[in-house]
Amino acid sequence: MDAKLLDVKPAAQKLFGGYGDSGEPLLGYGALAAVYTTVFSMLLGAAHRASAVPEKIALADVGLIGVATFRLSRLITKDKVTSGLRAPFTRFEKAAGSGEVEEDARGEGLQRAIGDMVTCPYCIGLWVATGLAFGLVFAPRPTRLLASILSSVAISDACNHGYLRLKESTQSR
Repeated sequence: MDAKLLDVKPAAQKLFGGYGDSGEPLLGYGALAAVYTTVFSMLLGAAHRASAVPEKIALADVGLIGVATFRLSRLITKDKVTSGLRAPFTRFEKAAGSGEVEEDARGEGLQRAIGDMVTCPYCIGLWVATGLAFGLVFAPRPTRLLASILSSVAISDACNHGYLRLKESTQSR
């Protein structure tokens, strides 16, 4: 096969070059979007074939999945215990308190795009929410258990932060 056919950089530069000199790994982001869309489509197709697509989702489930998504997204993207999973794509910057760390994406292309995703709770949130929502479709009982645990931890975190603020405010008087 002609090597010129395999060299996509000039075509990509021509297509994306006008975006600017931000250094954003646009092809990597596109690859991640394609993976997400493919996985989502496959899960939706499987749910449709199994006649498992719900007509409605209970508001309580939306709330449970929402809080669980918040907590699991922070666990994946910020928790110091999960930093080993992010390490191939990130560089440690500093401790951020409450068991969290600040990291920056490293590398180029897909490595950098994954690094950007796994250091951003907002970016990973869509993936987490999708997983939990399809968990409700295919395995509702274990998914509700997991989501309840994650939601309980989120509530506990909020209580701990509130307690510390209250304690600090009373000690500074």
